[in-house]
Amino acid sequence: MVQIGKTNNYDALIIGAGHNGLTNAAFLAKAGLNVLVVEKNDYIGGATVSRELETGWKYSNCSYVCSLFRPEIYQALDLGRHGLEVVPIKGGVTFMQNGDYYGNYHHHEIRRREIARHSQRDADAVIRFDADLMKWCRLIRGFLLRTPPDPTSFKPRDVMEFGYLLKKFHGLSESQLYEFMRFFTMSIGEYLEEYFENPAFLAHYSGGSVIGTGLGVYSPGTAYVLLHHAMGDVDGNVGSWGFAKGGMGSVSSAIAASYTNFGGEIRTGAEVSKINVSNGRATGITLASGEVINAKKVVSNLDAKRTFLSVMDKDDLPSYVIKRAENFKIRGSSGKLNIALDGLPDFPALPKGSPLTLGHMHFTDSLQRLERAYDDWKDNRWSADPYTDTLIPTQFDPTMAPPGKHMMTVFVQYCPVNPEGGWDETKRDAFGKTVIDQIAEYSPNFKDLIVHTEIRTPKELEAEVGLTEGNIFQGELTLDQLLFNRPFPGYAQYRGPVKNMYMCSSSNHPGGGVMGAPGANSAREILRDMKRKDTTPEDFGDD
Repeated sequence: MVQIGKTNNYDALIIGAGHNGLTNAAFLAKAGLNVLVVEKNDYIGGATVSRELETGWKYSNCSYVCSLFRPEIYQALDLGRHGLEVVPIKGGVTFMQNGDYYGNYHHHEIRRREIARHSQRDADAVIRFDADLMKWCRLIRGFLLRTPPDPTSFKPRDVMEFGYLLKKFHGLSESQLYEFMRFFTMSIGEYLEEYFENPAFLAHYSGGSVIGTGLGVYSPGTAYVLLHHAMGDVDGNVGSWGFAKGGMGSVSSAIAASYTNFGGEIRTGAEVSKINVSNGRATGITLASGEVINAKKVVSNLDAKRTFLSVMDKDDLPSYVIKRAENFKIRGSSGKLNIALDGLPDFPALPKGSPLTLGHMHFTDSLQRLERAYDDWKDNRWSADPYTDTLIPTQFDPTMAPPGKHMMTVFVQYCPVNPEGGWDETKRDAFGKTVIDQIAEYSPNFKDLIVHTEIRTPKELEAEVGLTEGNIFQGELTLDQLLFNRPFPGYAQYRGPVKNMYMCSSSNHPGGGVMGAPGANSAREILRDMKRKDTTPEDFGDD
């Protein structure tokens, strides 16, 4: 998508056409601003993209499932009218090495009976676990579409925002406050062990806490990452996940359609080399081609490291900002395989016609195996026995493959940024073979069905999409990098260190995932600074 600019002087210019950049731009354009989005690639979407890399097969080749995207944004931008349709994923399965499986059925009573098949104690515990997790989800969801308060400020708005926080926590009992603090600082392994005894259940529920993060299941703080993945919803079902019809590129395409409907412009193939600053104010950008584009507001959808260390001149920044950007934790730990299949793989452990293959499939059945996978990554090796989140979305959306064929998406933990000697084609293929061999242990006809495999290490994710070290959250979701500490203290309200410069990426509150909240929150701050009509939603949570 390329639109030739009608002017060289914009009200706002957004760097990066990922879903947060497009969301930010859409709300600004909806408010009547003259807005331009520039994107280095010849396609939009960033990591939220669908691409045909094998003829006839469409891959969601980076992000692959939808849940966290805020329904308030969906409604405000009328994304349904622009083609976005999300189909709920119902359940999933964890295969066990002993030939059995745990079926995580979507229906609560069926799931409870399945758990009781393995452990009656765990079948009782899961009721308490679900209730406790949803309690924290309801609490945290109220902060997603709000700007974090500045804890050092006495401005009325910051004081009122702290009042909102206090009101939310005032509703908790003393024991719940203690429980909340423990939850945010505990490892997911230790947290789950307070509920469950069966190793497969522990592994199944812990996987969401290590996806995309450079931590292991026994690392402090990983319990919150589970919450981050659980607080989204599909069709009002909190904690549910879904497939975007047409692949994840449908998300960015719908936002882009909404944005251009409001009069916004997009330029692809337009890599930014510098944010221009004059007298302490951002004035526009310089493209890699040398072209200068002026704008009253410049918004970076790049992560904090790329923003402050790559496209801004260090002479324009305070030295402490540079230091904090250098220390901002973005550790790549993930890989991805997209596999074109000649048919649907068999999984003999499951009953014939089982619906469990319609959901997430996992092949790691204990915390010990997960922790060993993390140990490999710490030694700069890809996991010999990786944790994978495997799905076959063409069971829901046959338009993504030729008739009778299928596409499999495989998210992999753990994959290092820089294995010994660096990445080359041989190592990349060996990494992919490790993943394929693991799946084949549970599906004897799987390898024979493979038509094409796209293997993506952190190296490809960074080079193609601009994710530093391939980190899908654009910064670790640890307690020191959340809320008013994200990306770092003093800059959590989406404003940069120079006037008229803003940030809207997942490096900002509330963090990563296909959520749209950083883009919407940033747009709200820009419109307030410009004293323009606010078109962004704000979530006041559950009172």
